[in-house]
Amino acid sequence: MDVLYMPDGKMWEISGTIPAAATVVLDGFTLYPPCDERWKAFAEFGPLAVYERTLTEAETLERCRAARVVFTNKVTLTGETIAALPEVKYIGVLATGTNIVDLQAAAARGMTVTNIPAYSTASVAQTAIALLLAVTNRVEHYSTAVRTGRWSNCRDFTFRDYPLTELAGKNFAVIGFGHTGRATAAIASALGMKVKVFTSKPQSSLPEGYEKLELDDLFREADVLSFHCPLTAETRGMLNAGRLAMMKPEAIVINTSRGPVIDEQALADALNEGRIAAAGLDVLSTEPPRPDNPLLTARNCVITPHIAWASEEARERLMEIALANLRAWESGTPQNEV
Repeated sequence: MDVLYMPDGKMWEISGTIPAAATVVLDGFTLYPPCDERWKAFAEFGPLAVYERTLTEAETLERCRAARVVFTNKVTLTGETIAALPEVKYIGVLATGTNIVDLQAAAARGMTVTNIPAYSTASVAQTAIALLLAVTNRVEHYSTAVRTGRWSNCRDFTFRDYPLTELAGKNFAVIGFGHTGRATAAIASALGMKVKVFTSKPQSSLPEGYEKLELDDLFREADVLSFHCPLTAETRGMLNAGRLAMMKPEAIVINTSRGPVIDEQALADALNEGRIAAAGLDVLSTEPPRPDNPLLTARNCVITPHIAWASEEARERLMEIALANLRAWESGTPQNEV
């Protein structure tokens, strides 16, 4: 259900004619349903239209034509779309990544574009370690074994059919040492792991005990390789067949950053051939994935559906920052501009 909120607190379902709105949210479902009252605060500067989903460029143009402010999470605003929306002055990205907006076109039009930095740092770090533990401890596997009677039918006090791995003393290799990479490394360090980092930051800026390595050295030394970098021309396909060949056969790959940093066919081949021990992934190159994505059937590959960012706490934090961004812009002092 799509909902229109008014500054006086009234709200009603949008049906038929697209209403004139000062603020438009193109894909509210990514955070909360349009009828969730958390959206109401965004109507303080004028009528607010919250759409569950916007599926086509034609819908985007129709819904935003009279808008002054547009919020989007995954709906793309191309240069052509931006050029066709002369009333829009502000674009708020309801995420950290801004690749869905043609920033050059927005700047040429004098638009302000903001994003939401660091809202999900703790949640993503937690998920990265959860994926690692899913691989090393196989809690779900063993819980299922117990529930299906395999322990009950065992002669011994313990039942084991899959090896368990202790992480203490192993090398935790981090690619990208921003907020999330740093937070994940801290958890790994607390587990007794030795943190190795690929970063542009100098060694002197790293926490005590952390070691900065060149990229290929990082691949060679990693027992666990965890990606926390943005998707750029340099990081696209960073983990490829050549670098997988450098890695230890017992190494584990974790990715909570962006799917395309990994050559998925190369990783699937390495997993299936036993040249890499396991992978834990929260992101894929295409989302939702195509049924023929090779990682969906790869051995020892745990995949979650891009949920690392989506804890209740992180989503509420995102909403708070998005509203603060809008208020700052309305007051003439924009924050979190990109």
